[in-house]
Amino acid sequence: MKKQIKSLKSNFFKKIFIKICRLIGYEIIDQNKYEVPTLNKKLGDSISIPGKKSITVPLGEIKITRKISSLKIIFRSCTSELIMDQNKKRLFEKEKNEYTFRSLNSLLLSINYAKKKFSNISYQIIVTDTNSKKEDLVKIKNILSKHPINNKLIEINLNEYKEKISGEYTPAKFANMANLYTSLKIVKEENSDLIYFVEDDYIHKKESIVEMLFSFEKFSTIFKKDVFLLPADYPYLYIKNDNTNIFLGHKKHWRLVEESLVTFLTSKETVINNFNNLMQMATKWEDPWEKPLHEIYKKIPCLSPIPSLSMHCANINSVYGLPPNIDWKKIWDENENY
Repeated sequence: MKKQIKSLKSNFFKKIFIKICRLIGYEIIDQNKYEVPTLNKKLGDSISIPGKKSITVPLGEIKITRKISSLKIIFRSCTSELIMDQNKKRLFEKEKNEYTFRSLNSLLLSINYAKKKFSNISYQIIVTDTNSKKEDLVKIKNILSKHPINNKLIEINLNEYKEKISGEYTPAKFANMANLYTSLKIVKEENSDLIYFVEDDYIHKKESIVEMLFSFEKFSTIFKKDVFLLPADYPYLYIKNDNTNIFLGHKKHWRLVEESLVTFLTSKETVINNFNNLMQMATKWEDPWEKPLHEIYKKIPCLSPIPSLSMHCANINSVYGLPPNIDWKKIWDENENY
């Protein structure tokens, strides 16, 4: 009986202590039960709190000073061009529209998952399309309609860009530039906090958006400035002997990089502050096309996830494609039913 009374008293004081910790904003860890009683979560769960604190065991917490209010995703699609100005086949050797459909589906599933964690921010996905077949546009609209996410489809009239884009280019390059031009114009004219520019050949993991949102808050707080985040761990990052730094994100490691393709997440403020540099890619093509981005990365941190959060569906031999050490056939198959 005495032991039982002692146990009851112990549980009573433990509950009081937990309540006090919650009131003053502290988290406590029960290493015996491998849980965080102040959050009613296991240590293996996501224990960071959006907009408030990033918690990494055993390093403790970082109080978030950079809160996120909204995310606008601009999905640049074109189902008529397999690989721009190339005759190569992509991984899995499907028609281009199949990559577009699965990429869009994977993004929507990732947004739905993120809404459970970041429930207080607003989401929108805008599809900006060039040269897709009418039946493919119908399919894109159908995929969008299956998800409770604010969405819009914009069919780009390429004739409107003949005076805006200087030089002579292949139809594929011209369409790509016009699409980016449209995307940048949307950012400038519409309200948003974070912007995620995505090409239509990136298959995302379910947790991709959650990891990027948590990590953006954390890194922007650490660096005291908004950052750029990539969704992919590109193979070409491993063929150079560049120095880098490794950071802990939410559930992934992230490495500091100085190059990327034109799929990235950052803030509207950062886009506006670097608008002229970014618009260079939309008005005049110079190799490498991404050079203006690389110049921006010299002053604003850009980070890439390890392992990858998405697969760039290029040719199997492309150093800009398949991220290493991931079962991407599994991710591809998971997005078959769109």
